[in-house]
Amino acid sequence: MASALQNLSSYDSTGFIDISEKRFGLVVAEWNRELTDTLSGGAYETLLKHGAKPENIFRNTVPGSFELTLGAQLLAQHDEMDAVICLGVVIKGDTKHDDYICHAVAQGLTTVGLKYNKPVIFGLVTTNTLEQAWDRAGGQHGNKGVEAAVAAIQMLGF
Repeated sequence: MASALQNLSSYDSTGFIDISEKRFGLVVAEWNRELTDTLSGGAYETLLKHGAKPENIFRNTVPGSFELTLGAQLLAQHDEMDAVICLGVVIKGDTKHDDYICHAVAQGLTTVGLKYNKPVIFGLVTTNTLEQAWDRAGGQHGNKGVEAAVAAIQMLGF
């Protein structure tokens, strides 16, 4: 559903499992750092709100969104890691680079999740403008980081 139709930070926590002993890896792109730090903060706070322990949340950075896939794989390969949440921002520019990056990241994260049989969450904001990105990083459409953390919790309860 388009974020213009549903706030990314609105969700129903009914049925959430106990995540107090779960371990979460956050993989955060440094490109568009102000935005990705906001997404990461939203994910972190959401995990804490629902019972995750701070010592069980591991934040790692990668240079850009393209590198989220390898970062996810490096975390997911560890048996003690229960879910990996990947956060990045890709803003359309004058070229089609965004199409290539977004497609590669979507394919890569899907492959990692299937390979390690654990939730690997696609928390990539993909917009046409910087303003739209801020709208999805805590602005009028909520925070994609919150949505990604909620998806991880829901998938752990699947």
